[in-house]
Amino acid sequence: MDDNTKTPPHQHQAGCFFCETAVPLFEKVWTDATRNHFRNSRIEFLKGVRSLIDSRIEHLSRSQEPKGTHVPVD
Repeated sequence: MDDNTKTPPHQHQAGCFFCETAVPLFEKVWTDATRNHFRNSRIEFLKGVRSLIDSRIEHLSRSQEPKGTHVPVD
């Protein structure tokens, strides 16, 4: 992805709900165990997607017609 298409970081401002409420709340309740849990969750989700893709590739590979033609030889 081009660096120019990324959204700019949030600018902290006084009176901002995100800055004054959400960030401090997450900093208090977002422990290392929570961070690890969500990281592992993302990994397991991606493994599930990979499993679906692998299954579909296997299915499509099995259903391919054999290449070439069978010619009987006398």
